[in-house]
Amino acid sequence: MVVHPAAGNPAGTLVNALIYHCKDLAGINGVLRPGIVHRLDKDTSGVMVVAKNDEAYRHLTKQFKNRTVEKVYLAVAHGTFGKEEGSIDSDIGRHPRERKRMSTRTKKGRSALTQWRVLERLKGLTLLEIFPKTGRTHQIRVHLASIGHPILGDPLYGRKGKPGAAGDLQLRTCVERMGRQALHAHRLGFIHPRTDERVEFVSPLPQDLWEVLELLRLQTVRE
Repeated sequence: MVVHPAAGNPAGTLVNALIYHCKDLAGINGVLRPGIVHRLDKDTSGVMVVAKNDEAYRHLTKQFKNRTVEKVYLAVAHGTFGKEEGSIDSDIGRHPRERKRMSTRTKKGRSALTQWRVLERLKGLTLLEIFPKTGRTHQIRVHLASIGHPILGDPLYGRKGKPGAAGDLQLRTCVERMGRQALHAHRLGFIHPRTDERVEFVSPLPQDLWEVLELLRLQTVRE
């Protein structure tokens, strides 16, 4: 689901749904983005926080700006990682030729830092736990692709013509059924705007991504 209305997506967004369910959101962060303090890419599943009033909006946006919000993602990436954990520290900016894409090969990039940890080694792929320390557009997807480990099923930064492991029809069918990048916003932790207590919210893996992982685990055991 697209987070807020934009060119090509005037309706059917998260904002449209929020306004329907929460009538008092209008006015917070403007007409097009009421209550929105951060975003997820289209087709990235997982947990988000939305501000229901001006006080909450100011409090949450300050936390995101100061990078005190804990964001933890899960991703299935192509290839085998040589280390158990690491970080990617590369500026991200608009792709020089393709306007819909972001890139680390740009003259006007903004600083971006992504930390990662291997959770599970699978057949030709790896399940990662990812900790983005900044919030650039497509950051995780761009950073992983830049080191040769694009996210499985990614339509923009993935391996063209290879949605699954090369020659593996069963996995390819499963990934095509998923129809998106294997990226999930798993955990979000921040200070509650009203109580000043730290809260944490977890979104379990959705069914489509779980099915891909189960197939990969089965194939890995067979090897």
